[in-house]
Formats: sequence, structure tokens, C-alpha cells
Amino acid sequence: MGMPLEYIKSDLGRYIGQDNVNIKNIVNYYIRSISFRFSFWFRLCQSKNKIIKVIAIFNHRRLSRKYMLDIPRNTKIGYGLYIGHGGSIVVNPTTVIGDNVNLSQFTTIGSNYGKAATIGDNVYIGPSVCIVEDVVIGNESKIGAGSVVTKDVDSNSVYVGVPAKKVKTIEYNDLVVRRYTSKDKK
Repeated sequence: MGMPLEYIKSDLGRYIGQDNVNIKNIVNYYIRSISFRFSFWFRLCQSKNKIIKVIAIFNHRRLSRKYMLDIPRNTKIGYGLYIGHGGSIVVNPTTVIGDNVNLSQFTTIGSNYGKAATIGDNVYIGPSVCIVEDVVIGNESKIGAGSVVTKDVDSNSVYVGVPAKKVKTIEYNDLVVRRYTSKDKK
């Protein structure tokens, strides 16, 4: 994993655009956005500085309980995490999440037996989606609201329903906006 500050900046850029990321906007969105505040402390849990890490773990736990954002601090999440609307998200700690992923409210990514899902880059996960067990969610895919994913999701696809089924092939996921790219790294 890279430096926590790069991850924090990439997460904020998903909310306001990468060109608008500065210290003033970090403070502003920290105050205004529950979702960004949570991801801020989640990222700082990876700090090598022991004092910062202890403070981050405390705040991560506090916000997890307060806002029902159960994303364990050891979950591997790439750059540009966007938590839409916050509230009631559960992610298994064995989940691996790529860059520029949107997590919506009431999403569950879990596993009863071992490893949970691997989610690619530029993926939109709609509200009330359940992703069950060790499935792979391909890059540039969309999972519609209320879907239950029990099998792998192809890249460049739209899946909906219970159980989720492919309904469309797409070139580009237009629901993942203000993407963080490697050129944004400073």
C-alpha cells in the first residue's frame, strides 16, 4: 500500500474532482461528509507513525459504530474509494477492492466460508446489493440496486436481479465519475 495521504487525496478527489484536492477542501469535506470522514480515518489506520495509527484506529472504530460502516481497517482497498450516502455498509475483511469503486448504502460484501469477493477497478455497486462468497467482480461493471451476486461478474457488464444476471455489455462505466488515475499521483 502507498502512503495514506495519497489514498486520502484520491478518495476526496472522487467527491470533488482531483484538481480540487487541497488542504482546505480536505478539512471542509472532513467536516461535511460522513463518508469522507470515515475513509479519512480508515486510510490513516495504515500509517507507519504509531501515534497517528492509534488515534486512527480509535476514530475508525468510533465512526464504524456510529454510522454502521463496518469496513475493517485491514481490508485492502485501492485508490479512489467513494462511499455514496454512507450508512449501513458491511465488508468482510478478506475482500479486496480495486481503484475507483463506488459503495452505496446498505451494501454487504461477505462470506460464510473463507475468502470474500475480489472487486476490480471502476466498479459501481448500487444500494442494497449483497455480494456473497469468493466471487470476482470485473473491471468497469455496474451492479444494480437490490441485486444478490453469487457468481462472477464479467468486466464491462451490467448485472441486476436476485440472483444477479448479466443484462448488458458496456464499454465504459459512466456511474464511476471523477476517477483517480496514476497520472494524478504527485
